[in-house]
Amino acid sequence: MFKALLLEKDESGFRAAVRPVDEAGLPEGDVRAAVAHSTLNYKDGLAITNRSPVVRAWPMVAGIDGAGTVLESSHGDWKPGDRFVHNGWGLGETRWGCLAERASLKGDWLVKLPAAFSTRQAMAIGTAGYTAMLCVLALERHGVRAGDGSVLVTGASGGVGSVAIALLARLGHQVAAATGRPQEAAYLRELGAAEIVDRAELNAAGKPLQKERWAAAIDAVGSHTLVNALAQTRYGGIVAACGLAQGFDLPATVMPFILRGVTLAGIDSVMAPLALRQEAWRRLARDLDAGALDLITEEVPLADAIAKAGALLAGGVRGRIVVRI
Repeated sequence: MFKALLLEKDESGFRAAVRPVDEAGLPEGDVRAAVAHSTLNYKDGLAITNRSPVVRAWPMVAGIDGAGTVLESSHGDWKPGDRFVHNGWGLGETRWGCLAERASLKGDWLVKLPAAFSTRQAMAIGTAGYTAMLCVLALERHGVRAGDGSVLVTGASGGVGSVAIALLARLGHQVAAATGRPQEAAYLRELGAAEIVDRAELNAAGKPLQKERWAAAIDAVGSHTLVNALAQTRYGGIVAACGLAQGFDLPATVMPFILRGVTLAGIDSVMAPLALRQEAWRRLARDLDAGALDLITEEVPLADAIAKAGALLAGGVRGRIVVRI
C-alpha cells in the first residue's frame, strides 16, 4: 500500500481524499518510482475540485508532475537511484499521477533531473515553469533579444507568469507584468518586472489594432487578454500562448497578423517531444535564479493538497505550490 490523493466518481458522486492505495492498482510502466515532491497546477486544481472534466478514467490518482528517484527499471536509460522529473503525458487525466508516494511511469517520458535542482526545486518549477521556459524558447527562436523592447507577461502572479518574469528579467529583458492583484506589485517587481499593468486594460474587448507596446508577449490567460496582447504587439513581434485562465475563445481579427506581421505561437507542454523537454530543463538549470524559486514557492504536505487546490482556483494562490510527498 502507498499513500495517494485519489479521485473517485460513481453513482454516489465525486470524492477526493488522501488515503492508502494498493500498489497492485498502478498502471503498467517500465519505471517504478518513489515520488519525493509533486505540485499543484491549474489543471490539477480543476481535477481535484471536479470543476472541469479533466479526468477521463476513474478512479484516478491526481498529479501531472512529479520528481523523485527510480526504484526499479526495465528501460535502458534508467536505473535504480536515478533522479527524474516528470511533466504531463496525461498523468492525472488518463493515467495515475504523482500526488502519491509511488508512481509507475514510462522511461521515454522522463527527464534526468538537473544536478542544479533538488526535487523540491524541480516541483517549484513544475509544468508551469517548464511551460514558461518553452515560451521563452519560442520567443528566442523568433529572434527576440534583450533590448528589443518590453515583453508583456499576462497572468503574472500565477505559476507560468511568475517563472516567466524571473527568466526574462535574468536574461536582460524589460518585463511588463499584467495582473489583477495590485497587492502583488512588490512581489512581481522583486521577480524582475519593470512595469505593472492592470489586467483591466487587457481583459475586455478592444480595437483590432491598438498602440504598439510590446516587442513580444507570453500569455497564460487567453480570450480577450490574448486578443489585446496581439493587437498591442509591435510590427514583426510574437505572442506565445500557453493558457486559458480567462477562456479558450479567441474573439480576434486577422489585422495584427496581416498588417503588422505578428506571430501567434501555440505552446504545448503536455506532449512536447523529449528533446525539447531536455532543452527546456537544461535552460532552466542555467537561466533560472534558484533564489527566485524561494520567493515564488509555497510548500504544503500531501494532506493539505485538496484544500490548496480549491484556493488555487479561487485566485488565492500566487506563484507555485509544492506538495511534499
